Amino acid sequence: MNVARLNTRAEDFEARLTSLLEWNMDVDDGVESVVRDILASIKRDGDAALLRYTAEFDGLQARAVDELVIDPAELARAADRIDADQRRALEQAAERIAAFHEHQRQEGWTFMDALGNELGQRVAPLDRVGVYVPGGKASYPSSVLMTLIPARVAGVGEIIVTVPTPGGERNDMVLAALHIAGVDQVFTVGGAQAVAALAYGTATVPQVDKVVGPGNAYVAAAKRQVFGHVGIDVIAGPSEVLVLADGTTPAEWIALDLFSQAEHDAAAQSILLCPDAAFVEVVAGEMSRLLPSMRRHETIAASLEARGALIVTADLDEAVALANRIAPEHLELHVADEAPLLERIRHAGAVFCGAHTGETFGDYVAGPSHVLPTFGTARFASPLGVYDFQKRSSLIRMSAAGAAALADIAVPLAESEGLQAHAQAAAVRAQDTNKP
Repeated sequence: MNVARLNTRAEDFEARLTSLLEWNMDVDDGVESVVRDILASIKRDGDAALLRYTAEFDGLQARAVDELVIDPAELARAADRIDADQRRALEQAAERIAAFHEHQRQEGWTFMDALGNELGQRVAPLDRVGVYVPGGKASYPSSVLMTLIPARVAGVGEIIVTVPTPGGERNDMVLAALHIAGVDQVFTVGGAQAVAALAYGTATVPQVDKVVGPGNAYVAAAKRQVFGHVGIDVIAGPSEVLVLADGTTPAEWIALDLFSQAEHDAAAQSILLCPDAAFVEVVAGEMSRLLPSMRRHETIAASLEARGALIVTADLDEAVALANRIAPEHLELHVADEAPLLERIRHAGAVFCGAHTGETFGDYVAGPSHVLPTFGTARFASPLGVYDFQKRSSLIRMSAAGAAALADIAVPLAESEGLQAHAQAAAVRAQDTNKP
């Protein structure tokens, strides 16, 4: 396994780092065109098109979409079929995820200004949300919990899930997770056609207000194209971890954390930043030693050789600056004292502090959602949370005195914009001094 070694003092460092971080987030024109046609067909033909695409892409023949519904009783049976330890793990993870997200719930508020006007904000959950759950070989029950539970905590009225089941293959762990998380309806459809059905609605699939959840290139393109008609969460890129270390954490732990991201797929990215060149080589040695024992060693090697790097920095300050520049999905701080560094970290989807805080815990059981911004979007985006399933409305109640006072501001502003009715609507209220 040949993992790139970079040194910030090297003349070619900037060029190599730029190349390392490059990732084309643009969807292929061919994918965009196919997705556009699928969306148009679902919008026009509804259930008939959904059945046609499900037969074509997933090999599932059905006469009506209601045949593609997974009954709640089947979800419960799946929860009973799985191994007892697996069910316990799902239930305990669900409890922790719910407990964390309870702290994110936002409440409305009001205040009275000096003119007697009541101003405030109302907070309400979305009525209906659609969650896309990957199926087939890429089945992640943890993602079910991490997407559905924040929506439940937010108070979403109805959660609709689509999960592809190629060839009719259903994953019991995914079904059990849906049962534990509390889903309302589940449809065995996938791809761009599932996103279209959620966004536009069909005779059988309810139209939702927002579509969340990861998927392949066709799902990502579909989410892009329906955005505006419905809300979406993020367009996710390959998974990433950036480990910032000073040599105080065992090298084996660091190597395994780098592997943890690399084993997702060959496009995943694992980077180590460390000012101790000798320790970097110890980590490299551990990676070589451990790789043959990994069941997904081919994927790990492909990921690390294509997009991984071990970077020697001048000091920890430079490492922090690079971490902010990269703005990773996952940032691990494996240093003797992470507090001073943490204060200076501005951009990261999730920060894991201390030697015992492996990113794996964040994927499954720590509590925060593992649906995180990727490809540098942590500069402006946040993890999926309760706030993604709530909306805010401004509340304004004017007093007569307040209207009179604020008209002196509103009228000249409206007139400067050439909006006569606006100005007069404020002025007439300023003349009414008989009401409180």
